[in-house]
Amino acid sequence: MSSDGLSLGYRIGWRLRKIAMTFFGPAQLGSEDPTRKLHAEREAKIAEARAKKSGQG
Repeated sequence: MSSDGLSLGYRIGWRLRKIAMTFFGPAQLGSEDPTRKLHAEREAKIAEARAKKSGQG
């Protein structure tokens, strides 16, 4: 899993939220699965950081 453009604080927080969802969150709900939403959010932030980086360089 890539961490381009993600701060240490975000990565730690994301990992804690993923662990919390794994143990305490709702069951997997297909397209409404909270873990999938976490992954999609992270991928969007990485894509945004890469786009910003490629635009500057």
